[in-house]
Amino acid sequence: MGKKVKKVKVKKSRRSGETPRLSDGAFSGLDRRYDAEDVAAIDVDVLDTFPYRYPGRDVVVNIDTDEFTAVCPYSGLPDFATLRINYIPGSLLLELRSVKYYLLSYRNVGIFQEHAVNRILEDLAACCKPKWMQVVADYRVRGGVHSVASVESGRRRS
Repeated sequence: MGKKVKKVKVKKSRRSGETPRLSDGAFSGLDRRYDAEDVAAIDVDVLDTFPYRYPGRDVVVNIDTDEFTAVCPYSGLPDFATLRINYIPGSLLLELRSVKYYLLSYRNVGIFQEHAVNRILEDLAACCKPKWMQVVADYRVRGGVHSVASVESGRRRS
């Protein structure tokens, strides 16, 4: 006994050779939007620090991950980026595991790329009070467009 095959009726366009429109119902699944969380879901409280034992000696700390994800606030589709955080500590260093958890809290947050780097810079700088900090988000190509958003604060050594 074979399974019954359900016939699907494909709506044809009104004019021959014309690409079907969304209003024709031909692409009815493509007009959807996925829900995104508000920026209130960003978990700033998870960030932690520990003392830097050489505050008189400037060291540049580089943190990067290729697993940063947030979502487009319009469509809810994911934006993937390689995120680079560079900073010269004052008296505190960022605890890396806490940074990882903090960045994971962006996973379902609807935020523009330019706003994400600014928010990350504000939160991390408020936590560890660095002499200088830079956040760079190099986003994956989407729709044929590549974008990099970067922001920095403080003064980098000469």
